Parts: sequence; C-alpha cells; structure tokens
Amino acid sequence: MVQALYDRYQRRINYLRLSVTDRCNFRCVYCMPAEGIDKCSHFDILSYEKLLMVAEAALDLGIEKIRLTGGEPLIRKGILPFIDRLNALPQLKQLAVTTNGFNLLKTAGPLKDIGIERLNISLDSLQPQRFKKITRLGSFQPVWDGILLAESLGLPLKLNMVVMRGINDDEILDFAALTLRYNWSVRFIEYMPNSDGSPHERGLCADEIYRRINTIYPLEKTENQQLSGPATNYRIKGAKGTVGIISALSCSFCSSCNRVRVTSTGVMRNCLFSHQETDLRPYLDCSDFEGLKAAIAQNVAKKPLGHNVEWTAAGLPELHMSKVGG
Repeated sequence: MVQALYDRYQRRINYLRLSVTDRCNFRCVYCMPAEGIDKCSHFDILSYEKLLMVAEAALDLGIEKIRLTGGEPLIRKGILPFIDRLNALPQLKQLAVTTNGFNLLKTAGPLKDIGIERLNISLDSLQPQRFKKITRLGSFQPVWDGILLAESLGLPLKLNMVVMRGINDDEILDFAALTLRYNWSVRFIEYMPNSDGSPHERGLCADEIYRRINTIYPLEKTENQQLSGPATNYRIKGAKGTVGIISALSCSFCSSCNRVRVTSTGVMRNCLFSHQETDLRPYLDCSDFEGLKAAIAQNVAKKPLGHNVEWTAAGLPELHMSKVGG
C-alpha cells in the first residue's frame, strides 16, 4: 500500500512537476533571455526510460499528480508515446501537460486519445503583434487555433497569463471575459522577477489584479478541486468558466505547497527558488530504484517552510524558468 508523502512541516507532497526538455521554440520575456540559453546536450537530458523511472518512484512514495513541463514539452521527439506510457501507470491519479500551445494543432487529437485530463496553455496576449513581442519567436494564430481545436475535442483547458505592467496588463479584462464564452479556467499569474534581468517593477500584485476584474465583473469565490494548483479561484456570475489568481510573491501559498520538481537533467528541487538540489542521476544510471526513492524522500524532507524571494529588486532567484519547469 502506498503511503502518503509528508515534509517536515506536515505538508502532504502529492504533486510532481517533471520537465522533459530544456528547449523551447519561444523566448518569452519573463522566462528566457533574448539570445536563449545554453542548451543541455542530448546525453545530459534524461531518456524517457529514466523519466518513467522517476515517475514510478515518485508514485510509489505517494505522488498522485504529475505535470509535464519544459522548456516546451510538446517539441520533444517521441513525447506522445511517452505520455501514453506515463498515463497508463496505475497509481497516477492525474496527468497534466503545460505547453505554449504552438504544436496543439498536431497534438491535441492524440492527447485527447491518450486521455490527458488537464492541459495548461501559456498565453500572455490576445493581440497578435503583442504576442509576438512577448514570445519573441511565437505566432498567435496557430496557438489560438490549437486552443479552439482542443476546446472542440473536449480537453479541459487552463489558460495562464503572466501579468506584466505596461506590457499586457491592459488585457486583464479581455482574458477574464473569455470565461463568459468558454468553460476555461483563465488564470492570472503574478510576474516573478528573476536573474535574467527582468525588472521587478513589471509586477502587479494579486490584489490589484483582483480589483481590476471585480470592478467590472463581480467575482464569486469558488472552492478548489482535489489536486488543484495554487490559484485562488472565482467565477463571474453566469460565466461558463472560472478565473484564477496565483499570488506567488505578494501572498505566498508556501504554507500549503504540495509540489516538488525534477528537471530534464535529473535534478530534484523541493522549491522553485530553493538551492537545495538532489542529483537523481546516479540512481537512474545504475537503475537503483530503492536508492532513487530514498533520495526523493530525503529531498522532500528538506523542503523549506517558504521561499525568501521578495517583491523587490533584491533576492532575485538565480535561475532560468525554462530549466526548472517554471
């Protein structure tokens, strides 16, 4: 019988974000520098067999939900058969994928056939020219068409907007209004400054995002579902979908954090901003399943009570979001 996994603060850890690649076909301003990042070599990235071993060990310890991230997971060769294998693991209660949506026209159908239950799509503007500016390499129309295709197939969708002052914050109401027409979860994420040089002044706190929406569209709070993420969820009266606000900095959700991360190179982090890392590769390379489980459990045991990143220019995390799965 699988035991529940707890950290030293008695938080139940049941959610693994598993990165399958550090590569991405976009260069979003809050995630990567314009020139991109130094890519890991093919030999540094975990094989699908090793990623599956990580998942199986985590599930044995009590993980119930896995989210595949990147980089951009849907650009990795062979990703769909891997997702199919992962989704077949009997202990897994929920498998989700986070994507920039560019490849959805090709992959939405297969993802539906596999049985994916959650699809998160990063979308930071509904205006094609602005979308291009934010993503640097992206095109809006294929992403939007892919979203509508996924919608028509009945895939449950979450749209994630990183809110940036002076860049896309004038679209907050446009995004909220999508829930009047579509049964989507539209989520507004506080901008997190990082060591790539992104200025902290871009951030809007969760309270300001809430006030802007609630002034025009009065919001009613809704309850979070089991295995849901850190968003505080609301519904506009009569809306088909929901509005979520994720306050990573201004009102930290650390006290209820239930997640850990493993990068595409096999490094485990118990907090996005923590420097406490565990290299799982030695256990993967020699197929030491019990040693792998012990290493994962030890990393969870060291999970900090909370991050110390402030809503200021000080204390910016030295990381690329694309390398740790965001």
